[in-house]
Amino acid sequence: MSEFKNIPVVSAAPRSGEKYLTPQGFTAIKDGARARPSPDPRGLTGKPRWLKAPLAAGAGFDAVRRTVREHRLATVCEEAKCPNIGECWNAGTATIMVMGAVCTRACRFCAVDTGNPRGWLDADEPAHVAASVELMKLRYVVLTSVDRDDLPDGGAAHYAACVRAIKRRTPATAVEALTPDFQGVLRDVELVVESGLEVFAQNIETVRRLTHPVRDPRAGYEQTLAVLAHAKTHRPGVLTKSSLMLGLGETDAEIVECMNELRAAGVDILTLGQYLRPTVHHLAVERFVTPDEFARYREVGLARGFRECVSGPLVRSSYRAEQALAGNNVGLGLGAGSGAHAP
Repeated sequence: MSEFKNIPVVSAAPRSGEKYLTPQGFTAIKDGARARPSPDPRGLTGKPRWLKAPLAAGAGFDAVRRTVREHRLATVCEEAKCPNIGECWNAGTATIMVMGAVCTRACRFCAVDTGNPRGWLDADEPAHVAASVELMKLRYVVLTSVDRDDLPDGGAAHYAACVRAIKRRTPATAVEALTPDFQGVLRDVELVVESGLEVFAQNIETVRRLTHPVRDPRAGYEQTLAVLAHAKTHRPGVLTKSSLMLGLGETDAEIVECMNELRAAGVDILTLGQYLRPTVHHLAVERFVTPDEFARYREVGLARGFRECVSGPLVRSSYRAEQALAGNNVGLGLGAGSGAHAP
């Protein structure tokens, strides 16, 4: 049986914000943020109606789910409780997380556990990932991962090995790599870009002013722009992609500035979605962006030259990635009625 994501298992499940010991022997913090004495509950209740997702169903979804269950596979789609799982699995697209489930960084928007894996890696993972892609009959796969600052190359060689293994086993499957920033080391970026993938993605996450405190101090706005720009210049045929979360306090002018800087870095595809607070220990939601506003932001993005700007309340960076080139907001409804069609 294949299993390609190392999920920490402990005898007594830790609560959000608590430290625990992983099976590999290193410590981690559950949900990536320490418990706060006086948490602000904003954004955890009272969500607007357009943030409701349809139930996951359909023949394609059922087939992928059966394969996942029978072979004990793990996908980010399920682990992160993604609201778009039904739509993506029906389309033959899934997101796989590699290099374990513990991140060396602690971004304040993210609920991935944080710690120091101290160099641990599963050497068999590339083969397991490739077998899993074949079993799920995926036409398009997104590989993503935690940040692994504990590894000399940030995990670049492992990423490249996973892509090459997929291409050897199912050469027709398109591969997108949603990567860490590799601490801005461009030779590591090149290693991934040269692996045979179709799309290289690195998320800028938020506007320049909010980068800190939203992102971990080791991440950086300029660092992400430099990584994306180098990926494009090193291999121009590879599509580059980034993502912005909205609702953290950014202004329209700052969103437009970020779009302009991403385009200047050669980014082809941009996704825009609503930030949703994972726990009371994470950053509060400052506003809920309406479907009409998302539709307007998409038009602004297209006017700036993005090949596609996928924009909607529940859009995530990997949402319907296989359709991002269709030029139709990947099927999302636009305007006042778009909430009914949101993923």
